[in-house]
Amino acid sequence: MHNLRQEQFLPITLDKAWAFFSSPKNLNEVTPEDMVFEITSDMPDLMYEGMMITYRIKPMLNISMNWCTEITHINNHHFFIDEQRKGPYNIWHHEHHFKEVDGGILMTDILYYDIGKSFLGWIAGHLLVHKKVKQIFEFRYKKLEQIFSKEK
Repeated sequence: MHNLRQEQFLPITLDKAWAFFSSPKNLNEVTPEDMVFEITSDMPDLMYEGMMITYRIKPMLNISMNWCTEITHINNHHFFIDEQRKGPYNIWHHEHHFKEVDGGILMTDILYYDIGKSFLGWIAGHLLVHKKVKQIFEFRYKKLEQIFSKEK
């Protein structure tokens, strides 16, 4: 199992952060363009526990795949968790935490993922997957700085 932890300060209110991140419609905005991210399910304005989100992505080598995640837990204004139900990973568990701090919020992403135990999975992980996961979160960090730097 692999994990990634990323913290980011955003100079916005907790209400504004929650409004942005709890809307599935904003997923595309914080996903790298080269992943060709397309939500295929109907999206409500706000997420809810048990909500299934289906989308089509091209995560690597321009190969299109379907992915489905479920919003499994929500603690309003504190955290939510999404988990893959169908897709390329054996395990994808992504926690999104929000904490009010002086001058804004501290957002913490905690991701646990596993691509499998096979030799092919091990090779793919070391050559492509781990690097791609890191790039996705680096893109997201920079994009959120751009979006919310206007708030200062």
